[in-house]
Amino acid sequence: MAETSTMTASRPATGVARSGSRRVARVRNGPAGALLTVPALLIFSVFTLLPTLYTFFISLFNWNPLNVSQSTFIGFDNYQKLFGASKPSLLSSGLTSLYFTAGMVIGGSAISLAIALLLQRGGKVLAGVRLAVFVPHATPLVATSIVWVWIFNPQFGLANAALHLFGIHSVEWLNSSTWAMPSVLIYSLWHEVGFTVVVFLGGLTLISPELSEAAQLDGANKWQEFRSVTWPQLRPVTLFVIVITTITSLQAFTQFYLMTRGGPVYATTTLSFLLYQEAFVFFHTGYAAALAVVLFAVTALFTLVQLGTSRSSRGAA
Repeated sequence: MAETSTMTASRPATGVARSGSRRVARVRNGPAGALLTVPALLIFSVFTLLPTLYTFFISLFNWNPLNVSQSTFIGFDNYQKLFGASKPSLLSSGLTSLYFTAGMVIGGSAISLAIALLLQRGGKVLAGVRLAVFVPHATPLVATSIVWVWIFNPQFGLANAALHLFGIHSVEWLNSSTWAMPSVLIYSLWHEVGFTVVVFLGGLTLISPELSEAAQLDGANKWQEFRSVTWPQLRPVTLFVIVITTITSLQAFTQFYLMTRGGPVYATTTLSFLLYQEAFVFFHTGYAAALAVVLFAVTALFTLVQLGTSRSSRGAA
């Protein structure tokens, strides 16, 4: 009798919960739900959509930033100049951006995943290590970029002091066209890896421990367990990390401005830095707007390719 009364008491509660969820779904999918999205859409339109459209509009003009009325319409001439310009050209700056982005995506993802695997267990000590790993990401880019300029100082920087301990000669870090980009990459990885480590740690908490235990019972070693169990379950998280890192790397500017100013000999002149130079140093506003449109298109293309690759791999699986 007690079990029957308990079952009958639970049925109304279940019915109330179902009716409540249906009511929430109706509100979310109805006019009220659409109305609640209006503030976010307004903010997105004012601060993102309209500036993007205005940038494309400016790219069609020989724009005069001091007197807009004297701007002249030239159509797609700015885009033609992009592919004919030299020192630095769009192609060379694009390859430099690709170099930096590849280093951040491949190196950053591998380092972040390795650190996350080492820190996935609990404990007070590891909690402190997690905080220490994330702290660089929370520091300002401007302040830390200036600090790393002194670290890479060829006369008395800590980087060369560390090399001397191993009997290696000094390196002209930021003053060498060979080492300037690797130096900025080292700093950028130090600054950004903390965020992606936290993302991977969140993904590792969602992995089913039963599958790992089953793999161990079947005699799988650590590498086999990672390749067959852990890695497939981390694919959505890995895609998120790759997309976010790609976008932020293509748009990176602060560290290049403070550490190398695009040099030496244009070795670190990325698309973002070239855009800054054309817009705010040479005041070629229309040309810079065309470059911004190209940068936006490249970023969107990389993102769509990565999303398409992920969907095709999931379909094949």
